[in-house]
Amino acid sequence: MKKKLLYLSAAAMVILSGCGDDTNSDKEVNHEEMNHGGSHSSSGEVPEGLKEATNPTFEVGSKATITDDHMKGMKDAEATIVGAYDTTVYTISYTPTTGGEKVEDHKWIIHEEIKDAAADPYEAGDEVIVEADHMEGMKGATAIIDSAEQTTVYMVDYTSTDSGEEVKNHKWVTESELSAE
Repeated sequence: MKKKLLYLSAAAMVILSGCGDDTNSDKEVNHEEMNHGGSHSSSGEVPEGLKEATNPTFEVGSKATITDDHMKGMKDAEATIVGAYDTTVYTISYTPTTGGEKVEDHKWIIHEEIKDAAADPYEAGDEVIVEADHMEGMKGATAIIDSAEQTTVYMVDYTSTDSGEEVKNHKWVTESELSAE
């Protein structure tokens, strides 16, 4: 009985790991499980209009420790800074366009990832259409802004502390979620 359950669990993991970007190799993936479920992937493309940070605390190419765990395996991981940008960052709540449970307080999308974004930052309670494609069912979803903060955001590469898998071009980590090594 235990062997059957083990095989079923392994089969489920293989099936679930097939979701998302199929260009990943066995050793390097561009996604991992979020604390609220789903996968997070990134091509590394920077949204149009996003400005590089003029004086980031963490320079591109430097290392930092991730101090937050908004994704499984992220807390205490060593990150390599791939990009640093000054923008407004938002937590949002939305129901995926693919159906399923509502996602609450998703960290993070940025101002440049909102469809037809206004010139001024949005505030908590505002409704927006998401252009970000970080997770399946996110792009095109109607979202409510939960919080907004003007800050430097970083795109990072890191190795998951849970699985040992490499995560490339993770969008986004805020300056307050990083510490010098």
